[in-house]
Amino acid sequence: MNFNNKRVTVIGLGISNMPLIDYLLKEGACVSARDRKEYELLSEDVRALENKGVKLICGEEYLQGIDEEYIFRTPGMRYDTKELSEAVARGSVLTSEMELFFERCPAHMIAVTGSDGKTTTTTLISKMIEKRFGKVYVGGNIGAPLLPYVDKMTEDDWAVLELSSFQLHTMKKSPHRAVITNLSPNHLDYHTDMQEYVDAKKNIFLHMGDDTRLVLNYKNDPTRELACEAAKGTAVTFFAKDGEVYEKDGAIYYGEEKILDTADILIPGHHNVENYMAAIACVYDIVGKDIIADLAKTFGGVEHRIELVRVKDGVRYYNSSIDSSPSRTAAALASFNEKVIAICGGKDKGVPFDGLAATLCQGAKKVVLTGATRETIYNAILNCPEYKDGCPEIKVEPDFETAVRAAADWAEEGDVVILSPGCTSFDAFPNFMARGNKFKEIVRSL
Repeated sequence: MNFNNKRVTVIGLGISNMPLIDYLLKEGACVSARDRKEYELLSEDVRALENKGVKLICGEEYLQGIDEEYIFRTPGMRYDTKELSEAVARGSVLTSEMELFFERCPAHMIAVTGSDGKTTTTTLISKMIEKRFGKVYVGGNIGAPLLPYVDKMTEDDWAVLELSSFQLHTMKKSPHRAVITNLSPNHLDYHTDMQEYVDAKKNIFLHMGDDTRLVLNYKNDPTRELACEAAKGTAVTFFAKDGEVYEKDGAIYYGEEKILDTADILIPGHHNVENYMAAIACVYDIVGKDIIADLAKTFGGVEHRIELVRVKDGVRYYNSSIDSSPSRTAAALASFNEKVIAICGGKDKGVPFDGLAATLCQGAKKVVLTGATRETIYNAILNCPEYKDGCPEIKVEPDFETAVRAAADWAEEGDVVILSPGCTSFDAFPNFMARGNKFKEIVRSL
């Protein structure tokens, strides 16, 4: 893609698209930017784009009249949105910031996707690569956008990316190494059905060449079934009893070699053993055993993922705001030997709450429900076959801060209070980080 003197429009003025606009301007493009927000509601940084020659198109009609040669969609916008489809039919090229990065990046690329465990697995891989080579670029769904650094990268560098189904939906290139941690119903408010969600994830490996590696979770049925479609490269499985990477007698093995004892993994929960297995399957041949074993003993986890915030009056408070799906909440609660006081609720993603209800009945002694889904989850718990009257105890508090304080009031010495919403944050917060930071602020003020 050559943007010199080309008319380009960027849809969405979020975190990743601001550096994209600067990049396109340096390429000599004539840039317009579109956003649903009214002009008066844009931040000063966004309005300042006008001083760089960017035309801002705002408000409810922001998608009208798209006739630019290139269209960069925000990841959360479907490629087949009516106005985009009409523009493509007229000759516009539809792409995205991540697709441009894949086209321009000269470095070795490793990408991780899946329904759960993406961020921790991506972080583990990046830290292993960093310990081996001294430098690594980390981006995608985490870290800073990498497009501004692409011109500094060389063929000797490494870029490790976490990719969502939104970013992969229209991807036409794949990385050198790819990991799919697992697949379960997710983002069904965006995707037409589960199959489309899986098909989007498959783009992480469908365009691979011969000298590549695909890592798949053998224990997860939808992920394991993808192995037959990985025609090129090397497919490596983890979690199979006779696979390349597996757990046996309290240790993780690669083939016949013992890599580490699971007891040495500092971050809690068996799901993090799975995350280590995925990372080992991806880069063991590059980084070696010693780097992996040392990291396990020193890495304390990723913010907002079962993050210990505070111990007060014998009560441990954990922030796991990243738990935006029922399966993530199930994994979080399974990390503890005792039953917990769980704070759940948020925005509905179109995923059934039967599984979340069962998780709470099994792993929580008390539950505080908040956010837009509070009543839906409440009814799911009452209708759960495993629910017994008063087990778990339930409080419904619409306001987030009131919910956190209610959980604290409920707690006694020895209890665990965990924010593990099982839903997205978008009913009350711009993202899960803001939700987690608010939780930590409240807990620290108790």
